[in-house]
Amino acid sequence: MGKIVIEPLSRLEGHGKVTITLDENGRPKDVKLHITALRGFEQFVVGRPAEEVPRIVPRICGICQTAHHLASVKAVDAAWGVEIPEPAKKLRELMHIGNMIHSHALHFYFLAAPDFVLGPDADPAIRNIVGVIDKAPEVAKQAIALRKYGQKIVEAVGGKAIHPVTGIPGGQAKRLTEEERDKILKDADQMIEYAKNGVELIKQLNEQHMDKIKTLGVIDTYYLGLVKDGKHNFYDDTLRFLSPDGKEKVDFKPSEYLDYIGEHVVPYNYVKHPYYKKVGYPDGIYRVGPLAMLNVCDAMETPLAEEYRKEFFDIFGFPANQSLAYNHARLIELVAACEKAKMLLEDNDITSDDIKAEVEPRAGNGVGVVDAPRGVLIHNYETDENGIVVKANMIVATTHNVPTMEKAIQQAAQEIFK
Repeated sequence: MGKIVIEPLSRLEGHGKVTITLDENGRPKDVKLHITALRGFEQFVVGRPAEEVPRIVPRICGICQTAHHLASVKAVDAAWGVEIPEPAKKLRELMHIGNMIHSHALHFYFLAAPDFVLGPDADPAIRNIVGVIDKAPEVAKQAIALRKYGQKIVEAVGGKAIHPVTGIPGGQAKRLTEEERDKILKDADQMIEYAKNGVELIKQLNEQHMDKIKTLGVIDTYYLGLVKDGKHNFYDDTLRFLSPDGKEKVDFKPSEYLDYIGEHVVPYNYVKHPYYKKVGYPDGIYRVGPLAMLNVCDAMETPLAEEYRKEFFDIFGFPANQSLAYNHARLIELVAACEKAKMLLEDNDITSDDIKAEVEPRAGNGVGVVDAPRGVLIHNYETDENGIVVKANMIVATTHNVPTMEKAIQQAAQEIFK
């Protein structure tokens, strides 16, 4: 018997390692994915005034900090029983969409694209974003433009491009001026075109690498995503589980998440293994993120993204279970985000000054959910009569995926060692 240890994992927004235990014939006997960073934010926020927490939790992640900010402030709103004005909801959603544009462009073009554009067998010294810039400079320019556009939206709505601060209990602290709106809106159509180019690019790259896409990391799991009236939605408002065969859909409110999601403790990880309670662990492990979001929804909310979604399932089948199809799904979501940004920017409510409802700290329990760039993000706080957080639970998007990432690595290891 022997052991292979892969550490550190590269192209990862975080810290982790993989250990592969080999049997006497040199074949994988056991594979473990270890998440090696301890966050501790559930304890950091206990004892703090709840209105401070949306400014603390973005530090969980430098990439999806906007999602943490918004899930957090939604949880405080729910705990204190406040209904925010409609223009404030739209501003928050626009801020979230900006982060999705920035992060999805980053994730594909900077982390995934080098393996596709340069090829998985290319020299690692050039198989990176610098290599992409050298081989496909126009692709790189569009990626940078998309990221910049997303950050421009977050900064205009959230006050800062990184770690936004304008989401407050009861609504938003800052309105969007017509001048700010017009500056962003003038680039919207160009960004939609760049996002469409991304989908066309991944379709070409998929054709070159389809043998790997349809063999590596292919696993059947449950899927969890966010829908609104059955349609794909990054910000609101119903959680949905889909069975591995695609035949069963179960919808539930974010406030009911503890009735549907369990967390199994494993001794080799700082994160727990979430699972669908109805099925149990480990059969009930599930995936979140772009692949899951496309699988669980009945349709996309925007027209171009919907056409791409239909085409996606023509290629991969329904539900799509290929881990490498996440890249294609992510770029479809990028189109959806650019389309939705334009819709929100053209809505007159987006520059309204009716953005704050009266709110008083009180004892309560609230849940806030958004679909972060890596998938479903859950924040749950309990406050005392003074509005101080006495208990917190957070299930970060990547945490949902850890057990299924491990299972996909196991499958890939078996395939490669053949």
